[in-house]
Amino acid sequence: MTDFKLDFTKQDGLIPVIVTDYQTNQVLMLAYMNEESYHLTLETKEMHYWSRSRQEIWHKGESSGHYQYVKSIKTDCDQDTLLIAVKQKGAACHTGAYSCFFKDIYPN
Repeated sequence: MTDFKLDFTKQDGLIPVIVTDYQTNQVLMLAYMNEESYHLTLETKEMHYWSRSRQEIWHKGESSGHYQYVKSIKTDCDQDTLLIAVKQKGAACHTGAYSCFFKDIYPN
């Protein structure tokens, strides 16, 4: 694994994380990481985020059982956003939907 220096300085120590299903590439959710949650994710190969509402580390699936297992991690050109493909167990969305992106605003 290549060690990238991610830029956590632009958004008060947080970087956005776009999470996709590793098999279908479907976008599952958008969340945020701080450096600690990022390193926990690398160490455990399970997704950890920073909860902006609770102001604490959030291990995805810890209370729901809907874990996310890391399959790949990519960063953008500025190294301030992550794109992470996961194996999703259960629903990604707190509503029970597989993806958080299920409400149509403009039809295609």
